[in-house]
Amino acid sequence: MSGEEDNPITQRTMASGGPQLDGDRRACLVVIHGEGLGRRVDVGETTVRVGRSRDNDLVIAHPSVSRRHCEIRIEAGVCHLRDLGATNRTRVNDVPVEGAELRDGDHVTVGESLLKFIGRENPESSYHAEVYQLVTHDPLTELPNRRHFTERVDAAIAAAVEQGEPLSLCIVDVDLFKPINDGYGHVAGDGVLQELAARLRQHAGDQELPARIGGEEFALLMPGCTLPEALVRGEALRREVEALPFRIEQKPHRITVSVGVADLRLGRSDRSSLMRAADAALYAAKSSGRNCVRSPEPDTPTENIDD
Repeated sequence: MSGEEDNPITQRTMASGGPQLDGDRRACLVVIHGEGLGRRVDVGETTVRVGRSRDNDLVIAHPSVSRRHCEIRIEAGVCHLRDLGATNRTRVNDVPVEGAELRDGDHVTVGESLLKFIGRENPESSYHAEVYQLVTHDPLTELPNRRHFTERVDAAIAAAVEQGEPLSLCIVDVDLFKPINDGYGHVAGDGVLQELAARLRQHAGDQELPARIGGEEFALLMPGCTLPEALVRGEALRREVEALPFRIEQKPHRITVSVGVADLRLGRSDRSSLMRAADAALYAAKSSGRNCVRSPEPDTPTENIDD
């Protein structure tokens, strides 16, 4: 018999006020049906735009959704929604609207997707924030995962193209990681990945996005950064990793990384082509003996642009 069957007495719980709720809850919109299921966006005093275009705050990539479908913001504690002339009119609780005040629990229909507005005081806000964290971040390193990263890359590329700004991408891979796992075990390997994630997070600027996109593969998206600047940044990260020993089983261990860098340019203006170029540069770095930085444009200078 199991332990539960051996103990037929149900334990009485002490009365309490229930779970402790996060005091910093935010109002949010969550996709609860259709394209984009599970995605959420926080709503505050800054306008939040919803639509099919990649430069929206909440992207719902479905033909029934207009490029810029609707926008939402909170003013004086009241949440206002405005339809942006969408082909399929935005609906609130199944009623077509040009504008409306949203209340906790209201349903917003955008094309064929259904969103739920969750007010700040609703405990569901914290719940959905936690679920969103779980589905968009890598549990080991707490960096954004590949799925979330690719969504953010699409939005950043759309913004860079629209504004005529540079954008670069670094892909970082741990050299000879398999011998670490084989020789010291997966716990030690996990520790190396966590430490590298921490260093990458510290290396990233305020508007930049670090992520874990594979087993021992990381990425850093750098909006506003030219290729020469990105090469300098990649080299600085490479040197930092090489110079500061990682501790494995309480002993210092030298770890190195290879870095591939690519930028947005003519003929390389979408996520697939940008990531392919950075991957090719990473492969070139590995083929060159590892522990180096490469780009698809071999003539690009790598010296520090501030010198």
